[in-house]
Amino acid sequence: MFEKLLSAAMVAVVALATQGADAAVKTKEIKYSADGKTFTGYMAFDDAVTGKRPGVIVVHEWWGHNDYARRRAELLAAEGYTAFALDMYGSGKLASHPKDAKSFMMESIETAERVKTRFMAALDLLKRHATVDAEKTAAIGYCFGGLVVLNMARLGVDLDGVVSYHGNLTALTKAEPGKITAKIRAFSGADDPFVKPEKVAAFKAEMDAAGADYEFVSYPGVVHSFTNPGATAFGEKFKMPLKYDAKADGDSWLRTQRFFRDIFK
Repeated sequence: MFEKLLSAAMVAVVALATQGADAAVKTKEIKYSADGKTFTGYMAFDDAVTGKRPGVIVVHEWWGHNDYARRRAELLAAEGYTAFALDMYGSGKLASHPKDAKSFMMESIETAERVKTRFMAALDLLKRHATVDAEKTAAIGYCFGGLVVLNMARLGVDLDGVVSYHGNLTALTKAEPGKITAKIRAFSGADDPFVKPEKVAAFKAEMDAAGADYEFVSYPGVVHSFTNPGATAFGEKFKMPLKYDAKADGDSWLRTQRFFRDIFK
C-alpha cells in the first residue's frame, strides 16, 4: 500500500513540474515591502475549497524566487492549503549563476534579524489572506529555504511546523531550550556534500538540547537538490553535485502531507 501511495506522490510531483496548476487553483503575484526593499511573492489557493484553511509559506532555493518555488505553492494549493511563495532577495533578483546566487543569499542572511524581518513580512501577508486560518500556519523551504525555515523555528516564530528539503542546517542563532514551538521535519541526501555528517550530528544535538519535536530523514545515495526536477541539468551545467531523485522527492512529499495532516488536526 505504501509503495502505491509513494508512486502516486511521485506522479503528482513530476506532473506538476511539467504541467500547469489545476483549473481550480487560483494564483496571484503580489508585491510587498520589508527591510526597506520591495519583494515579489506568489499566492496560490484552490477556490473550490470552502472556508478558511491552513496557510503555508514556501521559501525558494538559493537561485531566488523562481518558477520551481511557485509550482510548489501550486501543489500545496491543490492539496487544500493556501500557499505563499515568498521572496527573500528582492524583486528582480533571480540568479542564473552560482556566484550570483551566493551573493544574493549572503546579503539576505547577513544578520538573523534580517532573515526574520523578511520572513515575517511574508507570513503576516499570508495570515491576512481571506482564505487563511491565521492560527494554522507552516513553512517549507528548499536548500537555502531550508536554512530559513529551520532558523525561524529556532527563533520561536509562531508556526505549527516547518519542513526543510536538502536544507542548510547551520544555526544563525542557536536554539535555546524550550524556545522552539514548531514541529520540525528535515529531509536530506545522505551523499549531499553540502550537508556533511558532522553538520547533521551537530543539528541533532542542538535539537535534542533544545527539546525540539523533530525528525531527520536521510536518503542513501541521494545528493543535493533532490526534489527539483531541474537540478540534474543545473548540476551538469555548473559541475555541481546536484541531482533530482524521484523516489526521495516523492517520499519526502508524502511524509510532508502526513505531517501537515497531523499538525493541522
